[in-house]
Parts: sequence; structure tokens; C-alpha cells
Amino acid sequence: MANEDMTAGLDAVVRRVFPGAHLSNLRRLSGGASQETWAFEAAGPDGEKPMILRRAPGGDRVHDSAVGLEGEAALMRLAGEVGVPEPPVHYVLEPGDGLGHGFICGFIDGETLGRKIVRDPKFAKARETLAFECGRTMARIHQLPVANLPKMRVATAAGRVEEIYARYKADGRPRPVISLAFEWLRAHLPPEPAAPKLVHGDFRNGNLIIGPDGLRAVLDWEIAHLGDPIEDLGWVCVGPWVFGGIDKPVGGFGTIQEMLAGYKAGGGDDVDPEHIRWWTVLGSTSWGVSCSAMTHTFRDGIEKTADRAMIARRSSENEVDIMHLIAPRG
Repeated sequence: MANEDMTAGLDAVVRRVFPGAHLSNLRRLSGGASQETWAFEAAGPDGEKPMILRRAPGGDRVHDSAVGLEGEAALMRLAGEVGVPEPPVHYVLEPGDGLGHGFICGFIDGETLGRKIVRDPKFAKARETLAFECGRTMARIHQLPVANLPKMRVATAAGRVEEIYARYKADGRPRPVISLAFEWLRAHLPPEPAAPKLVHGDFRNGNLIIGPDGLRAVLDWEIAHLGDPIEDLGWVCVGPWVFGGIDKPVGGFGTIQEMLAGYKAGGGDDVDPEHIRWWTVLGSTSWGVSCSAMTHTFRDGIEKTADRAMIARRSSENEVDIMHLIAPRG
């Protein structure tokens, strides 16, 4: 529930940004683990326009590796200009608003729950072309001129391995399959791109708004960075994001061949499937390390919830995925 100061501050912003309108029906949505997501209506003479406020927790807590909400808003606007489906960004919060970091964008109707997207008959037609759409969309993201982008970190493949390895060692809990994964990743490092490109960083089923007609919006740009664009193609294939659709490695709804056809159609380069496999192994390793670390979060009482306990035990699922991915292929 919003406090009175936040409600009053947001109402003042709405009245300024949407002349003749006022804030109506502000409520917090359950989605979003690292940022606050609020829904409201800008109510005016022409009716109520649904809006979304994406805001840093408490208004001011920003993770060191995040591009920042101002950066997210800029990326969404730039991506929208090259045909990436995005909600329109209407306003970026300013210090004088007293609401912290965040932005207001339009509401896009559709589904974000991965399991429903993979299984619900309502999306059967959309699933036929969704992997192609995702590939084409990622190609457009990767072609955004770096010179036009907000400031963000650069991450190489080798750097990502060592970053995740440092998290693994800090956890203090040895896991033989995870250790094996690091050996495999170091032994099979892919070539770095000639120049780093924009990487969305969390392009996956669950961060997409899907309608019966297909892809309607790409969400959650908070960990965007510069690096190897194939990272995105590997991340969308990581096991937890297929939601049981194991015969469809791209998000549980399509094949790698369909995704690559879309990537090519969107202007992307030819991609070696082995390059995608490497990034999928890294993604599985990264998520396995994150899941394992949540054991401490739960046991130490930092966040003693059923959700944290359930996520912690899923580290073993990532280990199974890793073994399937790195097994010798004949």
C-alpha cells in the first residue's frame, strides 16, 4: 500500500504530465523481485488511462550492476524506435518529485506468466511463431548503436565466468557439478565480438508480455550491459525459463532453429549453435549459484519465506541441466 506522501507526489506528477487528469486507483503489483511495480489510472475527461510506475525499492535503492531506472527508460525508448515492442515511456521521475528513481509508462495488456504462455491453449497460435519473433527482436536490440546508449558496464565472457565464480566461492558450499561447469566454461570460452554490443541481459519467458497475437512487449532492462550479444540467445534457453516445455528449448515455446531464423530476418549475424550452448551453460551455472545462495537467505532469517526456500532447493535442477548440456556429443 502506498503511503500518503507517495500518493500525493505521484498525483502531482500525473496532473503535470497528463493535463486535466488525476491519480486514481494506485496499487502495487506482486511482480518484480528487484524493483517496485505500481499500477494506476490517469483519470481525466477522456476516461481512465492505465499506467505503470516502475520504481526503485523505497525510491532510492539501486543495485551496483544495474543500468538504473533512468537508463532503463532510455533503453526502452531507443528500442521502441527500431521496432522492439515496448510500452511508451511517458515520464522519468526527477529529484524534485520526491518519489526517488523511476518512470511512468503505458500499460500493455497480456500475459507474463511463463507456464501459461507455454501451456495455455489461448496462446497456441502465438507459440507457432514466438521463437522467431524473439530472435528477430533480439537482433534489433543488438543493432542499437552503442554511441546512443546510456552509460553501462561492459562484461566479457571470461569476465562473466569469474564474476559468477566469485559468487560461488562466497557462498562457501561446494557443489561438484557447479565446479565442473566452471572448468568446462573456462575450457570452451567463445571468441569475443569485434566490438561489444548491447545485451538486454534478462531476455526470457517471464520478462515478455505475450498476447494471443504474439509478442507485445519486452520488459526488465535493469541488467542491460555491453558484451557478447549471444548471451541473450543463450539465456532465453536456460532450463528454468522453459517452464516444463523441455522439447522446445527457446522459452518452452520454440526451437533454436526458429529463433535463429528470426535473428537472421531481424538483421543479426549467422550464429553457431555451439556459441549459444556455451551461454546457456553459463546461464544455468549462474542461476544455480543464485539458487544455492538463497539457502543462506532463508536459514539466516534475512528473508525467511517459502519462496526463498523453494528457489534454494532448485539449484539441483540447474545441475541436471548443466550435465545434459556439457555431456560429450557424438
